Amino acid sequence: MLARIFQPSRTAMSSGEARTHDWVLEFEPESPRSIEPLMGYTSSSDMRSQVRLTFASKEDAVSYAERNGIAYRVSEPKQKKRRAVSYSDNFKFNRLQPPQRYRRMAP
Repeated sequence: MLARIFQPSRTAMSSGEARTHDWVLEFEPESPRSIEPLMGYTSSSDMRSQVRLTFASKEDAVSYAERNGIAYRVSEPKQKKRRAVSYSDNFKFNRLQPPQRYRRMAP
C-alpha cells in the first residue's frame, strides 16, 4: 500500500492559510469504491483510506513512514506565483496604465 505525503493547499472557499503548514500522510486507495445496489451509497472495503495523519514537518512524516515500513511518495508544494498587491497601488502617480475594466471603449 502506497502512502502520499504532501502539504495541503488552502481551500477555494477561503483566503486564509490555516492548516496549510502541516504535512499530511494519506494512503492511496487499494480498491475502487463501489455503489451499494439497495440504497445507492458509495462504499469501500479499504479501511486505510480513512486514515489521515498530520505532522509538523516533512521529515517527521517520512521518518514515521520508514519506521512503520510504509511505502511512500512525497509531493512537494508548488510555490505561489502571485505577488502581494495593495489597494493603494491603484492610485499611484507613476502607474503605467489604468486597469482593464476602467478603459473607455471607442464609439
